[in-house]
This record gives sequence, C-alpha cells and structure tokens, in this order.
Amino acid sequence: MSRTNRLFLLLDALRGHRRPVTAAVLAERLGVSERTIYRDIQTLSELGAPVEGEAGVGFMMRAGLFLPPLMFSKDELEALVLGARWVRRQGDDALADAASNALAKIATATPKDLRDCIAETSLWVPVGPGVPEATAFVRPAREAIRDQHKLHIGYRDAAGQATERTVWPFALAFFEGARVLAAWCELRGANRHFRIDRIASAHAHGEPYPEHRRELIKRWRAEMCMPDDS
Repeated sequence: MSRTNRLFLLLDALRGHRRPVTAAVLAERLGVSERTIYRDIQTLSELGAPVEGEAGVGFMMRAGLFLPPLMFSKDELEALVLGARWVRRQGDDALADAASNALAKIATATPKDLRDCIAETSLWVPVGPGVPEATAFVRPAREAIRDQHKLHIGYRDAAGQATERTVWPFALAFFEGARVLAAWCELRGANRHFRIDRIASAHAHGEPYPEHRRELIKRWRAEMCMPDDS
C-alpha cells in the first residue's frame, strides 16, 4: 500500500469515529505500527487536516473538514447503491428524492464519472408483501424527530381502540413489515412505540419538546437494554 493511499484510509478511519480513537486501534485497522500512525497523523496535520488529540488519549477529526473527491471501492459503491434503493422503498417521497440526489452527487463528484456503474449495479430491493401500504405518516414523524417537536397523533392500537396523543418522537425504526415510531407519550407518561400504519392523523404544531432528543434516546436505550452504538 502506498503512503498516499494509507493517508486516505487513515482519514476515513478518523471520520468514522465520533470520539477519540487510539493509535493502537487505528494501527490494527490499517495493518501498520503505532509509530507509523503517529507519523501519518503528523503528516495530515502539516497538510492542514484538522486532527485533534494526543498520544495515549486518542485522535479525532474536528468537524468541518472538506475532503477532495475520492474513488470508491466496488464494495463501497454497491453498498451506497443498495442503501439508496432501499430508502426509495420506505414510503417517504422526500427521502426517496434525497437518496437519488445523493447518488447523483456522489457519481459526479468522483474523479471518474460513476453514473454508468451505478445504473448497472445489479443489487435491487423489491417491494414484497411485507411492506406496509399505510406509510403516509413516515415523513411527518421523521421531520418531528429531526426538529425535536411534539407530534399530535390520532392512533388506533392492535385492539382497535382509538386515542388522541401528544408525543415526543425521537426514533423511527424501519422493520420488514412495519414502520415503528418510538416516542415519549404524554398520555401514558412513558416511552411508547407506535406503528405508523395505525396512525390515523399526525400534526406537528412547531412546539419543541422540553428535553433534548439525545437524552430521550439515552433513557430509552437503557430501558430497552440496548448498547450504546456510538
């Protein structure tokens, strides 16, 4: 592996961590010595890459780094195409358009135009019988999560009982046969899960909920005994 390629791989490794990562971890991932990692970190810093940290503590990339166009491996390209095609099948027109636009930007931002390669990738996501038809409220749920706003919903549970609820949405799961909204429910005073296809109405009035989404997710993960994936 050339040193240039190794530096690009090191940048990718640093970008993939939200928290400081040690030289030992980076060395194992790249298959080099820790001393090489320290030298490469110094080189990146001299080239202007905003790498922060120190030996024994760890290194991380400061936000705002703009990288020049990079080539994608065949596996990386197929992963991007497959992911974008999956997003197009999730009942959210805005996300579907965003996925297509993102692929187009990726294709034309690389040194080699990849539009033909993307079009010819033979990985598809068919619409099967398990995909719910009632997905009209995926978008308002997603936008309420992003904006950290309360959402007023009309909901019918599995027994057919209808209720009106104000919830603090913080996560949306895309299962094979259902889209499930995780939210703090003011009516129940606890976290609850709502199937999107059982929502009859949804209105966000622009009212922020009083806690940060990060804290809601943290407590929900603890309640569900889910590991922290950060």
